[in-house]
Parts: sequence; structure tokens; C-alpha cells
Amino acid sequence: MEHLSLRRHIALEIDRILQNRLIERHPLRQLFWECTLRCNLHCRHCGSDCHTDSKHADMPVADFLRVLDVISQHQNPNETFIIVTGGEPLLRKDLEECGREFYRRGFPWGMVTNGMELTRSRLNSLIQSGLHSLTISLDGFEADHNWMRGNKTGFNRAAEAIHLVNTESDLINDVVTCVNTHNFSTLPQFKNYLIELGVKRWRLFTVFPAGRAKDDEELQLSPHQLRELMQFIASSRKEKLIDVSYGCESFLGNYEGEVRDHFFTCQAGVTVGSIRCNGDIGGCLSIRSDYTQGNIYHDNFMEIWNKRFEPYRNYEWKHNGECADCRFFRYCRGNGMHLRKEDGHILVCNYKRMFPDKK
Repeated sequence: MEHLSLRRHIALEIDRILQNRLIERHPLRQLFWECTLRCNLHCRHCGSDCHTDSKHADMPVADFLRVLDVISQHQNPNETFIIVTGGEPLLRKDLEECGREFYRRGFPWGMVTNGMELTRSRLNSLIQSGLHSLTISLDGFEADHNWMRGNKTGFNRAAEAIHLVNTESDLINDVVTCVNTHNFSTLPQFKNYLIELGVKRWRLFTVFPAGRAKDDEELQLSPHQLRELMQFIASSRKEKLIDVSYGCESFLGNYEGEVRDHFFTCQAGVTVGSIRCNGDIGGCLSIRSDYTQGNIYHDNFMEIWNKRFEPYRNYEWKHNGECADCRFFRYCRGNGMHLRKEDGHILVCNYKRMFPDKK
């Protein structure tokens, strides 16, 4: 894996040029809304440190709608997809009202949920409110999922939610799984289980050491396991029995083009923005260090989007530490923003984790 193939080099160079053009245009294509920090689970890897009763109040929908009205003045709302997340969005009793207002303004919207509160009647009302897509988290079989999510009913509730969603042919949906040392060995069997459940799209993530996961060694794969995971994803994609992909975390060397539908790129601050529960404006919500660019309560969102976000779009500042002499820097651009510490240095590089002897 030390040398990229000529074909991959050429493809990566083309992709690099296209990405540079995209950064220059930075069209807002996805906007995450952290609508609540309340949650009904206690996940081992949570970066937000959510609780059942959060000290942070839910953001009033009227405050978020004012942002959408500003966006509508600058671009077609149909081109910006709203992703509602938390915490657990289904804990908001007014979620349908929120969705109807998004839909009325022309914004398509979807949601990320743990599935604990999803019932047939709730799903129907959400779809009637314009729900376009739904992502449900399921981290392996019952023992592994419940261990990860901190709730003994978590697996059954999530599986039931997935079954409900799969009955809706017009609803785009997928399952996400955080791969760790507990569920790693059962991934092939779990893949078959998802196929039998009717799942069409499956995204796998690895857990980066931040938030509650910072010092939890049970969540971190070994270099050998990480390589095996990439091989598993690549071979599963060739089978075409289920659409499998690895998350947007990290450049992967010669695995680029094999485990995702696209080459690695961090779209945070390029095509992806977010608004946190307290009004902070940033890139994607996985970014835990403070790379906040403004706040909706005293800034115009589109002015922030168009005139700031320099750390997200000019990546040369990442050319430090172990990235300073990396020959793949021109392609990975210092990896995802969520892997950057507050001091600007990288938290972890999955390529170097897989191949610690490579330079």
C-alpha cells in the first residue's frame, strides 16, 4: 500500500482540481440542525455528552426558521437539504411542525435518529410533514448495540424502527453502524441480518477518540482490524447485495475508490454547514473542537457562510505535525476537520494507523 497506482494518482489529481473549484464556490448543500441536546440513550461514543434532561434548552423553531428565510434570499431552498439531529430529534414534540415549516419554505429535510421513539403513527405524521430521508443507528447485534448505546431495549427498538421505515418505498433511508472491538468480528453476519431486514444502504464508521470515546480503548480498532474493515467493505461493495460504504473519515491510500462512492473529502464548511443548539455556526456537527464561525443570534448566517470559514476552505494551516511531511497531503488536505484538536494538530490519521511504517 506504500505507492498509489498510476490510475489512482490520476483520478485523485482530477478530484483535487474539482474539489478546489468546489471550495471556491462553496455552495450550501446540507445544513445540520442540532435541534435538541436531550437524549434517551447514553452512548459510549457520544461527542455532545447528551443527557435525558439537558441543561441547554431546545432551540425554538422560529429561530431556525429565520435562518432558512435568510438562506432563501441567496439561493434556491430546494438545493439545501436540512438534516435534523441532536441529541434525539424525536424527543421534540413539535418536530412535525418544524418539518411542515421547512417543507412550506421549499427546503427538503431528513433526520438522524436512534429509533427509540419511532412508532407507525409518528412515522406517518413525519412523512406527512415532508420527511424525505431517515437515518437510523444500529451498532451490531443485540448485546453489542445495547452495550454501545447504554440501553437494554435499544436494539429491539431500533430494529423495529428499521422495519417500519423499510415499508415506506418513497422514504430514502439507511443504517449507520459505529464499528468497534465488540461488533467487529460479527460484521459479516450482521451484514446478512441487515439484508434480510430489507436494508438497502449501510454506512460504517469508526470511532475517533473524542468526547466520551476519548479514553475508551474498547472503541478503537487495531491497525490490523482497520485494514480488515476496509477489505470487508471493498468486498461487500463488489457483491452488490447491499450498498455498503465507509464514512467520510480520513484519506485511505489505495483504498480510496474502493470503500466509498467518492474519494475522501471533508465537506464541512465547503458544502456542509451546521447550527448548534445554542446558535453557533460551524461545519458538520462531528467537529468537537471550537471552529465556530459565528452565531445566529448576532450574525447573518449567509454573511458568515460566504465571508468566513477560512479554516475549512484554506487547508494549508493543517500542514503541521505528522502531516508536515506526508506525501498524500495534497489529496487528504489534512483529513477531516473533526479530527483536528483545538491546537490545530491532528487527532488521528487512519491511513497511518493502518500502515504505521509508511511515510
